[in-house]
Amino acid sequence: MSAAAALVVATALAGCGSTTYFAGRTLPPSGLTNRVMVAIQNPSSLSKGALEIMDAYYDRRSGYNSTPSSYSISGYGGALPLSIQSMPEEQFAVINSANGGSVSLVSYSQEKVTSTVSGLSSIVSDSLFITRSGSFVFSASQQSQALTVINETTSTSYSLSLPGVYRVSVNPGGSAALAFVKDTNYAYYTRQLTAAQTTAYSGGSATWPKAAMDCEPQNAPGWCLFQAQSPDNVDSTGNYYGTPLVFDRPVKAVFSSDGSTAYVVNCGPECGGTKASVSVLPVAPLIFTLGKQSGLLPCNTAATSCANSTDMTTIDIAGGASNALVDGSTMYVVGQSKMSDGYWGGYLTLVDLSTNALATSTSSSPNPVSISDGVAGGASHMLEADDNTLWIGMTKCNQGERYYNNLSYGCLTMYNTSTKQVTLLEPYIGDLTGIAGVTGLHKIYVAQGGQVYIYSTTDGVSINNEYVTVTGTAYDVAYMDAVTDTNNTVY
Repeated sequence: MSAAAALVVATALAGCGSTTYFAGRTLPPSGLTNRVMVAIQNPSSLSKGALEIMDAYYDRRSGYNSTPSSYSISGYGGALPLSIQSMPEEQFAVINSANGGSVSLVSYSQEKVTSTVSGLSSIVSDSLFITRSGSFVFSASQQSQALTVINETTSTSYSLSLPGVYRVSVNPGGSAALAFVKDTNYAYYTRQLTAAQTTAYSGGSATWPKAAMDCEPQNAPGWCLFQAQSPDNVDSTGNYYGTPLVFDRPVKAVFSSDGSTAYVVNCGPECGGTKASVSVLPVAPLIFTLGKQSGLLPCNTAATSCANSTDMTTIDIAGGASNALVDGSTMYVVGQSKMSDGYWGGYLTLVDLSTNALATSTSSSPNPVSISDGVAGGASHMLEADDNTLWIGMTKCNQGERYYNNLSYGCLTMYNTSTKQVTLLEPYIGDLTGIAGVTGLHKIYVAQGGQVYIYSTTDGVSINNEYVTVTGTAYDVAYMDAVTDTNNTVY
């Protein structure tokens, strides 16, 4: 269908009163049904941030005959947008910006900012997630030294003190949140309190459960932050506590498809630790909603007193572990491994979750497999797209093993999950900071080196990006019309 014909059809549909295009979704004001939103920093001398929409079917930033000249999200006033948490099933996105506490909610159906999140400090969130229901916001900030929990339903906010906190992971069901502190070996989780607990814990830290790090507000707490501990003992109120669970520089958690298991990614040597690995935790004891918790956390391996639980399962990852993505019974783990010459090389490791062991390695399909390099413990991005492809983006890939040994290098890797083969995309064009899979159209959009690029998922070849280039620095991308929320960059 030509662009002109598509415009006629969209206009006719609107004129006839049909305002949906698939799955009952509302036809947006632009009339576009394949949209990629681009978060842009410093788009002009008068603005520090903008959200622009690309027509991902025709790979254009403008309409037919350049009318309109561009599409954008109206009402966005954030400065230096950092990340997009895209939720196409719920038809909204969350934009975290670097201008201190500015978090905007964008309606995909209305193509505008509908609200902002209140209750955050003026300091930027290092890691921020909103549950799919929109009921809870979790924000980790090293600068404010706190994990902030916002209950949007009751319009209440709780700033839980945790010096050094910089990452928070929330399960897809929006019932558990795990927090991580930079350069430590421990994990923490939140808990909403009952009325009885609020009364019992209102006498200050002396009245809190043994594993509580902070309860706020202290005169009548509504939430507590707990350190994950093995159930070696139980206190007078029935709270299990004991030895803190020891990880190895944990950086995040990813979750099983059924939501019952959390896989804690241990960064190990990349982050100043000892060994990269993935630790397995049950989600049920970590649930923060009232009266929904069940079961116990595991114990440290070879604990001397572990009568109430089992040892924690830990899967060693030789190739490094700083990010991960779960697809059914397979977990893809990305990290950097220190090479014999002292430089870091990128690797992808496959884990079989049915056995909690590494997937089989063969000469034709090695495990781990070499991918684009990045800085040790640095940012990486992962996304599955059409044609059985997994896309992995790195930052600072010009500081890795390939670069220092005069080998071809780039920051984006395409991995075929069916053939288990890797294609490294060249040349180097800067840090990869965002990936969007335009499902059904066999392409991805990326934010790389501050600009928008397009690649084919069938062969990894670059697609002409002449009409989607932006003014300013493209920092993240999201496919607004994806079928599921899983089509979202894993940060």
